[in-house]
Amino acid sequence: MVISLLRKAKSKGKATLPDGKRVYAIGDIHGCIDQLEALLGAIEADLADYDGQSRLVFLGDYIDRGPDSRGVVERLIGGNLPGEKQYFLKGNHEEAMLEVLNGKGKKAAGWLSYGGKEMMESYGIGRKELYDAGGDAGSLLREALPESHRSFFENLRLKKKIGDYLFVHAGIRPGTPIDEQQASDLLWIRERFLKSDKDHGVVVVHGHTITGKPESKKNRIGIDTGCYATGQLTAVRLQGSERAFITV
Repeated sequence: MVISLLRKAKSKGKATLPDGKRVYAIGDIHGCIDQLEALLGAIEADLADYDGQSRLVFLGDYIDRGPDSRGVVERLIGGNLPGEKQYFLKGNHEEAMLEVLNGKGKKAAGWLSYGGKEMMESYGIGRKELYDAGGDAGSLLREALPESHRSFFENLRLKKKIGDYLFVHAGIRPGTPIDEQQASDLLWIRERFLKSDKDHGVVVVHGHTITGKPESKKNRIGIDTGCYATGQLTAVRLQGSERAFITV
C-alpha cells in the first residue's frame, strides 16, 4: 500500500492552532479497514518525534459501502489509537443507520440501497436473513450489533472546534452562527456550503463530498477522497497555521 506523507498545502487564511498542539482529521472510512490501519500507522510514525499535544478527529461515515464496517468500528473502540485524545463525529450514514436501528422502517430501503447492505453483511446479516425477517432491517440490527458498537454510534458528536478550526462531517450553512447550525446541515449539506466563499469565522474541516484529491481552501478543507471507490483514505495534519495531507 502506497503512503504519501505530509504533502503540504498552502494555508490560504489566518486560521491557526495554539502552540504545542497538533491535530489530525481523518476522512470518510466507509468500512475500509486496511486503509484505516495504514493511515493510523502513518500518523503514529509521524508523531514519533513530536512532543506536543496531539488530537485525532474522525469525521464520520465509518460504515456502509466498504468491505468491513464491523472491523472499522471494532478497531476504533478498541483503543490503542495514535494521539492523546480522539473525537468521533457522526456522519450521515450513521444517522441513517440509527434511524433504521430505532425502528424507522420507512428509512430502511433507502439506507440499504446506499451502503447499508454492505454494513449488514459485515455483521453477518445476509439477504436471506433479511428476506426471512420480512425486510425488518431494524430488528436484525438490534440483534446483531454488540452493545459496545451501539453505544459508539449513539454517542457520536456533531461537531468539534479546536483553535480556529471547526470539524464537522458535511459542512455548515453559510451565514448561520455555529451554535445555531442544524444537524441536518452538519450531516448532509453540499452545494450551498461547497460553493460559498464566505468567511465562516472558522475554517471548516469536513468530509462527505468526494473529491479526487483533498481540497485546501481559505474557508474549508475537504478530505473525503472516496476510499470505498478509490482505495484512498486521507487525513489532514494541522499544526500552527500549516496544513499537510497524508493519503494511503
